[in-house]
Amino acid sequence: MTTSFARKALLGAAITASMGIGYAIGAQPHMTETITLLQSARGELAAATPNKGGHRERALGLIDQAIGEVRAGIAFAGG
Repeated sequence: MTTSFARKALLGAAITASMGIGYAIGAQPHMTETITLLQSARGELAAATPNKGGHRERALGLIDQAIGEVRAGIAFAGG
């Protein structure tokens, strides 16, 4: 009877650990924070006056591209 309990406890611990590892791999806190920072930078650029010789507009496009790449990275990692 004790062996059965020990096996169940070990199985429960293994399942719990694998769920924790799966969450740690799937969670992308730095990538998610990056999107937030890029969106903030985009907002600042959008609010700037457009007298920058087209550089502001190109920067907005690059930020949009960067946000897309970060999202693609999160999706690739399964998050």
